[in-house]
Formats: sequence, C-alpha cells, structure tokens
Amino acid sequence: MINHHPDDNLLAEYTSGSLAWALSLSVCAHIQLCPHCRQRAANLNKIGGALLNASPMEPCAAGNFERLMQRISQQEKSPVLANVTSDVTGSVVTGPAVTDPMLSELPKVIAKLLPTNRKLKWQRVSSSLKTVRLTTGQRDYEVAFQRISSGGKVVEHDHGGVEVTLVLKGSFSDEQGVYSEGDFLVRNAGEVHRPTATLNQDCLCLSVVAAPVRVTGFLGHLINPFLSFRPA
Repeated sequence: MINHHPDDNLLAEYTSGSLAWALSLSVCAHIQLCPHCRQRAANLNKIGGALLNASPMEPCAAGNFERLMQRISQQEKSPVLANVTSDVTGSVVTGPAVTDPMLSELPKVIAKLLPTNRKLKWQRVSSSLKTVRLTTGQRDYEVAFQRISSGGKVVEHDHGGVEVTLVLKGSFSDEQGVYSEGDFLVRNAGEVHRPTATLNQDCLCLSVVAAPVRVTGFLGHLINPFLSFRPA
C-alpha cells in the first residue's frame, strides 16, 4: 500500500505544467504507480480546464503562436520529456528481456530513461549502496537510481537542497518511518537521515536532487570532497 504522496502544491504545479522537468518526472512516475494520485491529478486537470474556459480571451501577438508551436514540436522530439506531463496511466512496461529483475516492470516514464539493452553502469558508493546517474535532458537536477542491498545501511547524510525519492522496488526505513514501493518522499535542505533497506530484498529508488548530499560526522571530512553533482 502506498502511504506517502506528493503534497497538493507539488501536484498542482505538476498538472499546471509549471513544475521543473526532473521533478515532473518523479511525480509522473508516482502517478503511474498510485491510483489515488491519478485521481487527484485528473481532478486538478478538470479544475484547470474549467478555469481556462472561464477566462476572458486575449489577443495573440504576432509570432507568439508560431513560437509556441515550435516549443511543442521540440518537446515532442525528446524521448524522455515528451510524456512527462501527459502520460499518467497506471501501466508499467517490461521492455526487452532483462537479467536484473529490479529493472523490470518500471513505470513507463522511468523505463524510457533506460538504454535499449537495459544495461546500466552502476557505481559502488559503499558496501551497501550502488548508484547510476540517468540522462533526462535538463540541467537543474541530478536524476539517478539508488540501489541499497538487502539489510544494508546508507551512511548518515544531510542535503544541500531538496531531494525527492520515489521507491520503485523493495522498501527502506529511516528515522521518520518505513517506505515501500510507490512511496514518494521529499527531504529539504538540512534534513538528516540514514536509510536502511529491509532484509528481504534490495531496494531500488529514483532520486532527484538539487544539490549534492553531505555525509555527516567524521566520515564527511573524508568523503564529501569526492562527492559530485552532475545534472544531465
């Protein structure tokens, strides 16, 4: 059961098209997993449509319509971003045969981020954590898969900026609760936590961060200089 969802403000920004692309990606993936938020998004779209219909018409300045159509055309050419705000169905895709079951049956919008052969170059951060950065066609946030081995603990850290985490497979816990498949979490700058995967299986998460994390305590002096932040 999904217990953690985007708040009303975030979902309203998403449905209005004003949310940053990388954050829209995480919200869209959650909606594809969560019937409750699909209905919330549908209701917000209806409200937005009603408000638009009730608004007085404004004349369109010369050239504005052509520029708008160019922007729409450019977005449609992006294999990742074209459906970020429009594709909110609950389907998942399996794609070609995979050797890693953790990458099967992902939300459609996330599956589009995978290479065609579904082989990822994981980077080991610690004995319990592996990560791989994903290319999303934007330059504001780093988007990555985080994989915690079963029973593994991630080193305690805080955040230099907002971090959105969507649990895709398995579950983990921290000081504030337990999070399972489909749960959507937001951590703000300065919040400290130490995720721990449950014992029964690995945990795969999608993370969207606005700034690099900072390891706390003595280890931070050794590790933090090597932590990078690469939006793409």
